Amino acid sequence: MGTESSAAEIDLLRSQIPFQSDGELVLPPQDGGGVGLVLVDVSNGFCTVGAGNLAPAAPNKQIEKMVGDAARLARLFCDRSWPIFAFLDCHFPDKPEPPFPPHCIIGSGEENFVPALKWLESDPNVVIKRKHCIDGYISSIEKDGSSSFADWVAKHQIKTILVLGICTDICVLDFASSALAARNIGRLPPLQDVVVYSEGCATYDLPVEVAMDMKGAVAHPQDLMHHIGLYMAKGRGAKVVDWVVLEPSA
Repeated sequence: MGTESSAAEIDLLRSQIPFQSDGELVLPPQDGGGVGLVLVDVSNGFCTVGAGNLAPAAPNKQIEKMVGDAARLARLFCDRSWPIFAFLDCHFPDKPEPPFPPHCIIGSGEENFVPALKWLESDPNVVIKRKHCIDGYISSIEKDGSSSFADWVAKHQIKTILVLGICTDICVLDFASSALAARNIGRLPPLQDVVVYSEGCATYDLPVEVAMDMKGAVAHPQDLMHHIGLYMAKGRGAKVVDWVVLEPSA
């Protein structure tokens, strides 16, 4: 992306399927206002250059921005002992996830946090769920029917989840959609709002001209699919914000 024609295509798409931003999410300085932070797959396998089949092949500004925002907000939440739930894609080598190539295989290092978030592994404020499928909400359902994610929401009496990570149109969208559906039928009390932070999300880039030369590949232009992911989340009932700010102390 980035050419004049690509910019024109993005503008055309946004004019045809626009959505209204919900502005900003303001976090109260004391108790966080019942907000929990959900990080989706901010791992080497999706974010660290050259780390694997689904990692960026070269530095990518959208992904770098997402990682930076994830690190900033994670630090803000942990410094205040506010709740964080982090999903990390994690697969067994003998259980493929079509249509995607092997990725985030256990023991490869791809399944771990990016360096900027590695400190979360030892932070007592963070619940880490290593998920074995695209949809983190489904992956959090245990064999006995309980849900580690629902338990986390209930334990901390979370009314709003702030969601960011990768990919906007795949794992982030699927999780947000499932969480909203569960909320609608009373499976996630006391959850009220699912908020997707647009600047804190990213997706991968596979331009049309590159995909055409790859057998079986499906084009995935980054900026277009990022917009579509946010549009779809909004259509499912999520709030989509462009900024997350901390309310000044009185």
